[in-house]
Amino acid sequence: MLSATRQFAKSWVAAVLIGLLVVSFAIFGVNDAFKGNFTNDVVKAGSRHVSGQDFRREFDNFRKGAEEQTKRPISIEEAAQAGLDVRLMDEIATRESFGEMLRKIGVHPSDQLMESELRKIPAFFNPVSGAFDKTLYQQRLGENGLNPARFETLLRDQIAESHTAAAMVNGLRVPRAYGALSAIYELEARDVGYFMIDPRSVTQPAQPTDAQLEAFMKENADRMTLPEFRVLTVVAFTPAQVSGDLPIDPAEVQKRFEFRKDTLSRPETRTLVQIPAKDAAAAQAIADRLAKGEDPAAVAKSTGVEAINYADRPQSAVADKRVGAGAFALKEGQISTIQGDLGMAVVKVVKITPGQAVTLDQVRPQIEAELRKDAAAEKVYALSQAYEDARADGANLIEAAKKAGVPTFTLGPVTQQGQGQQGQPVPGLTPKMLELAYSLPAGGESEVQDAGEGNYFAVRVERVIPKALPPLAEVKPQLSRFWMMRELVKRMQTRADELAARVRKGESLEAVAASAGAKVVHVANLDRQNAAQSTALSRDALGKAFSVKQGDVFTAEGTQFGLIVGKLEAVRPPSGPTLARITEDVRPQVTMALFRDLGAAARKAARTEVKAQVYPDKARAALGLPPIEKAKAAEPAAKTEKAK
Repeated sequence: MLSATRQFAKSWVAAVLIGLLVVSFAIFGVNDAFKGNFTNDVVKAGSRHVSGQDFRREFDNFRKGAEEQTKRPISIEEAAQAGLDVRLMDEIATRESFGEMLRKIGVHPSDQLMESELRKIPAFFNPVSGAFDKTLYQQRLGENGLNPARFETLLRDQIAESHTAAAMVNGLRVPRAYGALSAIYELEARDVGYFMIDPRSVTQPAQPTDAQLEAFMKENADRMTLPEFRVLTVVAFTPAQVSGDLPIDPAEVQKRFEFRKDTLSRPETRTLVQIPAKDAAAAQAIADRLAKGEDPAAVAKSTGVEAINYADRPQSAVADKRVGAGAFALKEGQISTIQGDLGMAVVKVVKITPGQAVTLDQVRPQIEAELRKDAAAEKVYALSQAYEDARADGANLIEAAKKAGVPTFTLGPVTQQGQGQQGQPVPGLTPKMLELAYSLPAGGESEVQDAGEGNYFAVRVERVIPKALPPLAEVKPQLSRFWMMRELVKRMQTRADELAARVRKGESLEAVAASAGAKVVHVANLDRQNAAQSTALSRDALGKAFSVKQGDVFTAEGTQFGLIVGKLEAVRPPSGPTLARITEDVRPQVTMALFRDLGAAARKAARTEVKAQVYPDKARAALGLPPIEKAKAAEPAAKTEKAK
């Protein structure tokens, strides 16, 4: 066998195979050639895979949510610099691991439960017929970057996790000792004595020199450096430019009305009850009982079936087409036996709501508005084409806009977040415009971009104002005040530390306060529940008062400008009856806290058990960003280029 192996190694077939293996090492790396990720999956957790497309969708949704909260656009690069891609990748890996673990232990929602949950989502149902619409279902998912398989996996995980959590909560109750410890912590009373350090009791700082202010600016360069600004010229193509009183062809109005008449009209709806019957005799007995006024649900239950109720539904909503046709031929209150496609049934019509067929005059304004909108969109598109033709002939943005008869406007200076030099939002800019403008160099011009709703735009970067510290002359008054305030606080802190040291050495708080021209204030019975309502001590002082031992001395910020020297004079546990009552009161909250800890531990354990794998470079590739090592290597080069 060894000689055969050696002969094969010398053959041309082996040479080709080895060549292919070398190529695979070069492309994927030695490790990846055997155990790597050859797909674009960002996360793998057991049998689960999260593709780059799914990761990009979740990343964009998270970024849009952050934009809504911050009220400013956030670029992909900015979000990645803040570590959003890594955090999201880890969260997805943990979520998928937990879902995989639940699947392995047999927590798997049935198809019937899935169907029930899907029916709770009205967006998947036809608004006219009221029936589940598979095409609409796929369309709605596609609008959100999902396909049915991915959505149903997420829904199954959500149901499984919800049921698991409910089972854990229903059976979880912490021992009373947990509640007692929490109650003691919350109700432990503390007495604090303190006195204020008056700012006038220390030497006031003199006006700073320019050299001191420049040094101060350099010390705080991260906070004081102005962001990059850009001045932009924008050409926009909007329906407002061409709408006016566009003429409407009456023939087009009639044509569109005929096309949409059925969808604009309201169909007849009925409220009816349907009871399945085994045979004609059973159907007659059911009909007789309904005619006597018996409750349909009770009648159906006595025959071993369930009544099917349709409330204000059109004929198309009735599952059995023949039953629907027969039911919609009956009068209100009438009862009839109908042989359907799926079996015999007894139907009672409870209520009839007549349909309404619209006339052209009723919907004429709506149709004319739609036609004007379509005509305006066509004219806007024609303007954008005329602009692009001029650009193709060599005209720049301003020249091409002039040839197309479209105005331009200048915006800025503006930051990447859409703010002007005074920090105010710059009107007329959208997140897409800003993202595009900050991807261009100075003098760069974009192609025409579709902004949606029949709007188009193009951007030119007129000027780039790089990041820099502001000129000293512009900020000198404000900077001087900050510098003097900082120096004053330093001197007050030095004074407070000296006085606190004397108290620690054994002098009484009252004696030290008197030597500083201050009076001692005593605050009694502070606990962690009433501390938030205290107006005597600042948050800083309260934090220190609850973090030190009895007899300890501390310095802290005062409620107004100034510092205090304080001493924790006494610590008292809560009384027995109060402790017992609070122990029971906080027990549910402590139980929920324990449940959250157990949930976090379960997720962590699931990730370890499933051995989830994450691929940061594939996550960055899905976002259109360079791999991590290349991004790190590019940072020093970019800094060197800026320095030049």
